[in-house]
Amino acid sequence: MHMADALLSPAVGGTLWVATAGAIAFCAKTVQRDLDDRKIPLMGVLGAFIFAAQMINFTIPATGSSGHLGGGMILAILLGPSAAFLTIASVLTVQALFFADGGLLALGCNIFNLGIFPCFIAYPLIYKPLAGDRKSPVRIAIGATLAGIVGLQLGALGVVFETVLSGISELPLHTFLWAMLPIHLAIGLVEGLVTTAVISFVWKARPEILEYSATSRPLGNLPITKVLTGLALAAAITGGVLSWFASSFPDGLEWAMAKTSGQEELVAPDKGIHHFLAGIQEKTAFLPDYAFQTNEQEPASQEKTPPSWPAVDTGTTVSGLVGGGLTLMLAITIGFLFRKRSQII
Repeated sequence: MHMADALLSPAVGGTLWVATAGAIAFCAKTVQRDLDDRKIPLMGVLGAFIFAAQMINFTIPATGSSGHLGGGMILAILLGPSAAFLTIASVLTVQALFFADGGLLALGCNIFNLGIFPCFIAYPLIYKPLAGDRKSPVRIAIGATLAGIVGLQLGALGVVFETVLSGISELPLHTFLWAMLPIHLAIGLVEGLVTTAVISFVWKARPEILEYSATSRPLGNLPITKVLTGLALAAAITGGVLSWFASSFPDGLEWAMAKTSGQEELVAPDKGIHHFLAGIQEKTAFLPDYAFQTNEQEPASQEKTPPSWPAVDTGTTVSGLVGGGLTLMLAITIGFLFRKRSQII
């Protein structure tokens, strides 16, 4: 559900940038109360895992569409809402800057849609009441699944209203809405199941992490090496190998756009802020679309062969490992900056 710049006007994109910056400032102040040295590596490893997991699009049966993990709910449950929001912002920033996944004008919208709704609405209002103080596998599964669905539905609504407010006439409200919501309902169900699996692993290995995050308590001397190791291995395997098995079908947003306008992608203006930001992204994205850059062009007369599956590709593997590493470093850097500031204060 990563929006491209072509879906937004400068006014809407800029407004969501300001809103997202405000949310980041709020979260930065909030995490100073409970962000300790034990939670910082957890932020980094979870960020790397979410980056890798988002590379894998899973097919939605009988639709010709696919979806990928949002990850905001996993982060919120294990880190608390504010640290989770900063981590998902790190993931999406790395994706936009270095892999051209989502536009720079749209970065504020993408962080808002994939961060605010799961971290500050679905998590406290749905997951926490359902999972409760006495957690069990069933309660975790129900809470995570319903919260994942609601978070993604709200994110899909955000995308629709942001495009409509931008005056994108190719995507009228009613038609686009009825294409986006059903397909993201199915994607949200898978998101909930994956969230359940990850949270259940952590709950069995170190249940205190869920309790401490829910009550905004520092992790203190809690041993979390087993959890960190498991998540780090999962991130490396997912980004380095499992990413080969990503579905080649268009994701939910592209599918909904095709159903609405007949096009999976819209063309951004070739002047103004869109053109300027596209030029910046072209320079910073050294692995665009999670692959090595190539200047080779196929002759127009040559028929394109369908991509193989699994798509065993060195560029994909390098992208998964490098992207995970960059996200790890960015999230940890943010954590240490705020931790240092809180110690000084």
